[in-house]
Amino acid sequence: MKGLWRSLKRLRQYPSAVAGLGIILFLVVLSVYAVISIPYGEAIRLWRGGSGVWDEYPRNAAPVWTDWFTSKSLSRTMRISSADGHGMKTITPTQDGQVAVRIELPVEYTYDTFPRELTVYLRATFEEARTPYSVFWVRPDGSSLLLKEDRRGMRSSDAYYISQDQTLRMRMPSRVAPEIGLLADLEALEEGVRVPEKGEYRLVVETVVPEGFAFDARLLVYGEVHGIAGTDGQRRDMRVALLWGAPLALVFGLLGAVGANITTFVLAGIGTWYGGFVDWSFQRLTQLNMLLPLLPILIMIGQFYSKSLWIMLGTVIALSIFSGAYLTYRAMFLQAKESPYIEAAKAYGASNNRIVFRYLLPRIIPVLLPSFVLVIPSFVFLEASLAVLGLG
Repeated sequence: MKGLWRSLKRLRQYPSAVAGLGIILFLVVLSVYAVISIPYGEAIRLWRGGSGVWDEYPRNAAPVWTDWFTSKSLSRTMRISSADGHGMKTITPTQDGQVAVRIELPVEYTYDTFPRELTVYLRATFEEARTPYSVFWVRPDGSSLLLKEDRRGMRSSDAYYISQDQTLRMRMPSRVAPEIGLLADLEALEEGVRVPEKGEYRLVVETVVPEGFAFDARLLVYGEVHGIAGTDGQRRDMRVALLWGAPLALVFGLLGAVGANITTFVLAGIGTWYGGFVDWSFQRLTQLNMLLPLLPILIMIGQFYSKSLWIMLGTVIALSIFSGAYLTYRAMFLQAKESPYIEAAKAYGASNNRIVFRYLLPRIIPVLLPSFVLVIPSFVFLEASLAVLGLG
């Protein structure tokens, strides 16, 4: 234990070891936070997605902190719902026992870039009857544009994806995407310049529903930036992947470092003690293995055999046993082999196995701790690289 403690204190003299230890501690803290904040079952449910899980998140959005590195104010996601008290809802009774509902949702747009998408969600408390509705867009200057008039009507809910409306796109100036045409400065757009016109827009929904039933509208303006980690192409919050990627990467790094380093350490001790053909074979394997490219081999295994993380881990450990660390340990064991206490053990007739595992290996064990500190982060980043390539 004293040797381990001395090795730990000696780490302070090596900036790379201190950085490695800092990375390990950060991953440990992040892993604990991930398990507490997002339990495993909840993380699986969120990552698999499904209806209603990520509907309010934009696609391929950058993290919000990317806004700090640009002079422009990047658009952010806005949720405006009449059910939450936003906007104004006007209810007017009609002569046939129904009520006319008019919902105005204000959109205060102050960003320098356009949103990714525009979507309107409609929800009513009736299910049997169908009711027609109309959706209008009012610009800051008061001009109004009919976006959609659904005469077939809706039942309990409906979604109008404004950005995917090809008919509306044909009506836009220069046939630009609806999310651009509805928010663009029209004079600049005529000159070929696409810039948003800042101001207060309004989305207006008009319908007639049976008396006593509720009707609400919700507008989603999907921004270019969202959350601390952004989103992917399936609208999933990348914070879930990053948080739960930490414990997986840490386990990969720990198992890889422990498995490879301890095996290399033991084989180096055995090869050094027995010498001869055993030591020669281990050195040739090390020289051959150092010529093999690790990442291309992992890519081939993932492409032609299996993308299992555990297969990758086993391959990494197998290819890391006879690495440059073997030669380092061998040099240390050559010095320890000539120590007086080893000669004393040989003199009283200790067996080869006893000398190797009771006297030779324990002498060099303190060296393992700094090697773990240096190797674990490299295995963690290797797992992250495999995940980016879709192999982990």
